[in-house]
Amino acid sequence: MDRLESMAILVMVAEAGSLSAAARRLDIPLTTVSRKIAELERSLKARLLTRSSRRITLTDAGTSYVAACKRILEDVGEAERTAAGEYRVPKGELNITAPIVLGRLHLVPVLSDFLQAYPDITVRLVLVDRLVNLTEEAIDIAMRLGDLADSALLAARIGTVHRVLAASPNYLKMRGTPKKPTDLVDYDCIGVQGFIGPGFWSVGGDVLLPIRYRLTVNSTDAACDAAKAGLGIVSVFSHHVTSAFRDGALVPVLTDYERRTVPVSLVRASEDYLPLKLRTFMDFATPRLKARLSAAQDEFLATRVKS
Repeated sequence: MDRLESMAILVMVAEAGSLSAAARRLDIPLTTVSRKIAELERSLKARLLTRSSRRITLTDAGTSYVAACKRILEDVGEAERTAAGEYRVPKGELNITAPIVLGRLHLVPVLSDFLQAYPDITVRLVLVDRLVNLTEEAIDIAMRLGDLADSALLAARIGTVHRVLAASPNYLKMRGTPKKPTDLVDYDCIGVQGFIGPGFWSVGGDVLLPIRYRLTVNSTDAACDAAKAGLGIVSVFSHHVTSAFRDGALVPVLTDYERRTVPVSLVRASEDYLPLKLRTFMDFATPRLKARLSAAQDEFLATRVKS
């Protein structure tokens, strides 16, 4: 039995919460995972896992053994990285995820400079408007919008964005401009999957409004295009509409009512060891993303004043 391999598999099962999730993360057959755990338990003459229909939990012996495994694997990994020169030169693959538009506007330009500065690092960037499980999908770091509920993640705040109501000038000319939040119930609204529900449309003291969606799409770009075409009012984030405000294709709605800003953060799994490639990226990207998001916020606020 390869004891280190079995230890690594056990640690992954503990982190992923199930044998099947660990198998997917490690890209090995489920039968191999099950066999390695069984071999460990036979060798130790102790049960390490309690199996239920939904989830794997550690026994007391398993909890202490997994903690010891992590220390051993970290020591071995550190020795290997030192021998391979990782402490001298950042290298390897980084897996990063971000919301589609926010990532395209701000993260991609920073990554372009980062990859030029560090030629031994490669990046797999996943742009998607959903909450990605960092552990299950093998993500090193994520750019996230909104409050962070998962206390197991470490976060660095890099900026804020605004929630915005917008419509085309022609639509407002035809239908009139809403004067107060409750007027929205009489207007056509455009919903975006993930950004729908009265909570996302709340305006002025978090009033929940019974929004009537004439159109619902799964893309913020499509929703903004529909708003530009005069189909109704859309609720999105400031980075979705700043350029449209600047060129007059869209105008803000209900600007006299304050809407809560939303934090933007870089988050990663909580681990004692931070690989040099990840630490290098954090040190490189954090100040640059802060500067870009601050400038974007200033640009957005300038369009509000202009309008």
